[in-house]
Amino acid sequence: MKPATIRDVAERAQVSVASVSRVLTGAGAVTEPTRLKVMEAVEALSYVPHSGARSLSTSRTDTVGVILPDLFGEFFSELIRGMDLAARANGLHLIVSSSHDDASVAAAAIRSMRGRVDGLIVLSPHLDSAHLAANLAGRLPVLLMNGGANDAGRPSMVVDNLGGAVAAVEHLLSLGHRRIAHIGGPTGNLEARERREGYVQAMASAGQTPQVVAGDFTQVSGHLAATALLAEGVRPEAIFAGNDMMAIGALVALQEAGVRCPEDVALVGFDDVPIAGLVRPALTTLRIDIAETGRRAMERLVGLIAAAANPDADPDDACETIRPQLVVRQSTGGRPHPVVDTAPRVAPTQASNGENA
Repeated sequence: MKPATIRDVAERAQVSVASVSRVLTGAGAVTEPTRLKVMEAVEALSYVPHSGARSLSTSRTDTVGVILPDLFGEFFSELIRGMDLAARANGLHLIVSSSHDDASVAAAAIRSMRGRVDGLIVLSPHLDSAHLAANLAGRLPVLLMNGGANDAGRPSMVVDNLGGAVAAVEHLLSLGHRRIAHIGGPTGNLEARERREGYVQAMASAGQTPQVVAGDFTQVSGHLAATALLAEGVRPEAIFAGNDMMAIGALVALQEAGVRCPEDVALVGFDDVPIAGLVRPALTTLRIDIAETGRRAMERLVGLIAAAANPDADPDDACETIRPQLVVRQSTGGRPHPVVDTAPRVAPTQASNGENA
């Protein structure tokens, strides 16, 4: 059977097409009997409004876009989950695309979404996301994520990566470790750079020599980096990995080499992806609350879309900072699962707050 049209609904309800449109869009007054007849016809015919036609008349698509640097891994799946929950709660559909860490691909993705979405979230730690979005999105409401200091003064959200890294190193120092190595993220990644800077800053403050091994945020690179560290003449006492997946790869390398964690080498990650609390030993890490960050980002975009339709609305140009929290687990030999706020950047004081991995 052919899908029902708005004219079929009007004919069944014995009202005009305009009346059906007013009932479905909420634009214009209709009597209660008319509304009931229209909704009964909609249900009887299983009528679904055509989103393209509706967008022409309302200038709304009820769809939002998200551009991420990658779609692989627990971090991005958790982020999308939080965004999707908030989008559905606001009656919106979600289109997700990946830039593959390539400026030209990101630009093409942004151009492809113009006219198809009511607003856009751009997460691009490899690119000058503010410049990219401003030049390509036109008047489309855009929220920038994790683009670093360049996003200040624009609607944006950034993680305090430097402060989180300082807290990680200070935690290891407080346990008596001095030879602390760092597995860094990919070259050119703003988050990786800030986490490395925090590590170097904390080591310098403690009078210790930094030791950085390259990684690329994947589990394989963490495994390779830890293997290289173990092969050196002096084994590190602790490792701070730039994200949880590299930390888990490092943990596997330690176990394969017969090195105990945390007795021989302590280990800290960053992000608190769900698997961080499930590996053994459970991973000490910096919690961002990834799904909640995604939900918050989508709520801000919804606000930007509403403000764009209201010329009297106050502009939202805030750069919101997400403060990671130190979650102490077994990989550093800590007591079960206290959470420590990393702001301000001082030696963390542990406070029990339960487990939330």
